[in-house]
Amino acid sequence: MEKIVLSFFDWCILLVYICFIVWMGFYLKRFTRTHEDFFLAGRRNSMWVCGIAFMSANMGAMEVIGYAGQSVKYGMYAAHFYLIGAIPAMLFLGVFMMPFYYHSKIKSIPGYLKERFNESTRVLNALMFVVNMILVSGISLYLLALVLHTFLGWSWHISIWLAATFVAIYVTLSGLLSAMFTEIIQFFLIWASILLLPILGFVDIGGPAEIGKKLSEAYTTLWSTSVNPSDNAMFVTWGGLLLGLGFGVAFGYWTTDFLIIQRAFSAKDLRSARMTPIIGSYFKLLLGAVVVSSGMIALTLLKEPSSGFNLLVEHGNINYDSVMPLLMKRYFPTGIIGVGVTSLVAMFMAGMAGNMSAFNTVWTYDIYHSVINKNASHNKLMHIGRYATVSGILLSVVGAYIAKSMPTVIDYLQAISSMFLAPSVAVILLGMFIKWITPKGGFWGMLTGTSSSVGLFLAQQLGLISTGDIIPVSSGAGEKAFMAANFWRSFWAWLIAAGVAIIVSLFTEKKSEEKLKGFVKGLTEKVEIEKEYLHLYQKPGFWASITLIIFIAINLYFW
Repeated sequence: MEKIVLSFFDWCILLVYICFIVWMGFYLKRFTRTHEDFFLAGRRNSMWVCGIAFMSANMGAMEVIGYAGQSVKYGMYAAHFYLIGAIPAMLFLGVFMMPFYYHSKIKSIPGYLKERFNESTRVLNALMFVVNMILVSGISLYLLALVLHTFLGWSWHISIWLAATFVAIYVTLSGLLSAMFTEIIQFFLIWASILLLPILGFVDIGGPAEIGKKLSEAYTTLWSTSVNPSDNAMFVTWGGLLLGLGFGVAFGYWTTDFLIIQRAFSAKDLRSARMTPIIGSYFKLLLGAVVVSSGMIALTLLKEPSSGFNLLVEHGNINYDSVMPLLMKRYFPTGIIGVGVTSLVAMFMAGMAGNMSAFNTVWTYDIYHSVINKNASHNKLMHIGRYATVSGILLSVVGAYIAKSMPTVIDYLQAISSMFLAPSVAVILLGMFIKWITPKGGFWGMLTGTSSSVGLFLAQQLGLISTGDIIPVSSGAGEKAFMAANFWRSFWAWLIAAGVAIIVSLFTEKKSEEKLKGFVKGLTEKVEIEKEYLHLYQKPGFWASITLIIFIAINLYFW
């Protein structure tokens, strides 16, 4: 594969970006005086700052590069990651869950679990989150190394360590504050690059109609081929999409993953916090349109031998994650390719910075301060947060080598979500809406759900069970149904966690209603969670309804 040759102008764009981001970290350090500044950006941000940072934290290399590859592998079914796998959960977070999170004045999701259940549940969830962040950060490091090594000819190992050092410098300096400001810059840089791809791609292939002409129904619909798993490229049924992706994975990520929710916690008031994921939902729909369209264009080109477009092949295996860089190589001229490569670096930085700012907060407050040193001063906590950032990045390098050994990064990412996010959301939802769920019920539900999901994944990887043993409807696809197995594993983990939590709660001591005030629906006064606004357009529910209408319309159009 011929590497991309950057001109002097292209290199200038990339170097200016890198220097600016590092300078920003040093500049913002002067505004990071307290531990709340470092971990929550002082809780003084507007809904637009929070909303853009919220979405930018999600717009990492996995979200753009990974799902573009999934669009080539699965066709339109990849759009489910942006639709049923995101929108309902994002709106539920903004409309129903954010009031509990925000008004409890917690600094992390494990902090909420401590107040709702007990210290043991908090520490367990914190440990799960820390492991999850290390593995996910490893994926981001691997993807950047893939871009730099394959398309610029840089050493794979050098690429990883340079990237890790870069993140360590600017996130360690000012924590969430620098992460959020650079995420906003990266947000616009990423859009400036990826918005061009589908436009140029459609011009190249002759318009969107060519996709329908050259691809079968299995690659161009969302739901009509989901009754029989063998009729679609993902080998999944509608049940797996709804229960596994739409409920287990999506709610696990969007409503309990502190990586993105941390941005909403930094909002200046409750309305801004509630609007954060709702604003993000509009960008999520647009991002899905851009990424999936790009992948479908690549798939159409691959069906036409004369196009000269081919994916990278490594050790005899197709590298689907190479789609986005190869499209940029095909369509971007000298000068613009510098913007493209810089945007790929920005995607990585957005995801990695978000991972590390969330990692250092949970480690510092919910493990170090909770278990190791309960009397630590505010100054000490800020120093520990910086040490945690550096340590987390070093561990992420190990995670990058693990990611490199997996089939595709998205298959791996969904497997991680099924193990660590689905059980958490089961316990959090039960605790938030049912007052008689007990502390021991929450702890044992989360532990059992997580253990069962990890056990299923390891058994599958070791060949002790097959993919078909996890999927209730046999597809006969073998390992091709790896993604479908991830969805169903998420649902099984959720079901086991919820079932154990309910059963244990029936036989263990409940918390008094006095201690649950503000943490359970029905025990929180309305005046505390929702301010009445003068106009309809000022209410979060109004904008959530518009997103929901668009979501339904897209699903019906591509049915």
